[in-house]
Amino acid sequence: MAPQNIDNLQQSFQNAISFQTSDSNSINEDQVSNSLTDSYMDSNIFMTPKIINKANIKALKPFNTGDIKILLLENINQTAINIFKDQGYQVESYKSSLPESELIEKIKSVHAIGIRSKTILTSSILKYAKNLSVIGCFCIGTNQVDLDFAGKNGIAVFNSPFSNSRSVAELVIAEIISLARQLGDRSIEMHTGTWNKVSNKCWEIRGKTLGIVGYGHIGSQLSVLAESMGMKVIYYDILAIMALGTAKQVSSLDELLRKADFVSLHVPATPDTVDMISSPQFAAMKQGSYLINASRGTVVNISALINAMKVKKIAGAALDVYPNEPAKNGANLFSNSLNSWSSELTSLRNVILTPHIGGSTEEAQSAIGIEVSNALTKYINEGISIGAVNIPEVSLRSLNLDQENVVRVLYIHQNVPGVLKTVNNILSNHNIEKQFSDSRGGIAYLMADILDVDAADIAKLHELLEATKYKISIRLLY
Repeated sequence: MAPQNIDNLQQSFQNAISFQTSDSNSINEDQVSNSLTDSYMDSNIFMTPKIINKANIKALKPFNTGDIKILLLENINQTAINIFKDQGYQVESYKSSLPESELIEKIKSVHAIGIRSKTILTSSILKYAKNLSVIGCFCIGTNQVDLDFAGKNGIAVFNSPFSNSRSVAELVIAEIISLARQLGDRSIEMHTGTWNKVSNKCWEIRGKTLGIVGYGHIGSQLSVLAESMGMKVIYYDILAIMALGTAKQVSSLDELLRKADFVSLHVPATPDTVDMISSPQFAAMKQGSYLINASRGTVVNISALINAMKVKKIAGAALDVYPNEPAKNGANLFSNSLNSWSSELTSLRNVILTPHIGGSTEEAQSAIGIEVSNALTKYINEGISIGAVNIPEVSLRSLNLDQENVVRVLYIHQNVPGVLKTVNNILSNHNIEKQFSDSRGGIAYLMADILDVDAADIAKLHELLEATKYKISIRLLY
């Protein structure tokens, strides 16, 4: 499977992803603010949505629900806030994550929540979210959300698998050059008044071998950038993936470690990737090689890295992610109380440490805001779950303005025999214009557009569907 073309990504989203525009006026925001990287190749192919005439789309509204309330945490980009307000949603936003007790109070009444990597949505928090329909992770990773609990309670989770790929790839290129030239150490020395002009153990990156672990959206972009600077690229992935340029896929991680001068990690946080790079892997690496980790903090055993640096097996390292990260910005937070090895790590030479900023560029955050907010809007307004990571991906074409007395049934249920028969019996008194159902593990999702439905029918349909045995959640849009 070839990596997807993710150039000009923001423009692609603006052109290809359609969403309804509400006639409601945007409300005034009275809250605090306005305002990585897994990449084993995704098995889901990014499909460009069909471009349709927005002016002819019928705007739907939920039955038995008041105004849609959106809670945004961790300084979600203004592009997302604007999109939500254009829909007439009530938007409450904060610059940082919230303490658990405050988060529990806030989440009780909202229909959607947007987070980044610092807000942890466990089952003990989500159990209070009685009105919550959807979670937006404005980042690549979703390991901060209990996906299983969310799915079993009918809460869809969306993320942004594409938008920050270029930003992360550029950071890695900068770190490769900085490590090769020991720029971090020279900068610190100059800031302390020390002039230390040296060339010993400083290298050009041209002609060196970059080993990429995880050849997905970020890894493949990094591959192209590295080759353009004269590097030889090899990569390892659990899937067989067509290479870009002259890059070569190797058959094992061990082979990559033995051949690469620079090793860059771009894998998700899974049980298989915990301590993926530890003492045996450092022993396999070339003498004087370099390690870059901009994926997940659990992928590298930091104590093993420290030992490898001390014996000069590894000549330098750049880390953007850590097993435990501070929940907010501030001084003296990255300390031994957070990770027991922090002071030892910060004492090492030629080690670049950054605070999880791989995707933190204006361009990436703007694109992420557009991508995730559009996905949430489509799910809230139309029930379309394309891109969801924990429930089946289901879609129906939008209703037209000339279609009257139509209700869209959104029915998430346990994936057991007989459910569709029960639901279709309830719907049998009406003409089903179109219907689609799919399942994902123990969860199934049915969408259906029902014709010739009046207000009394809607109330009755909701009552009957709500009473079905294997229902997880039910929404009716009309």
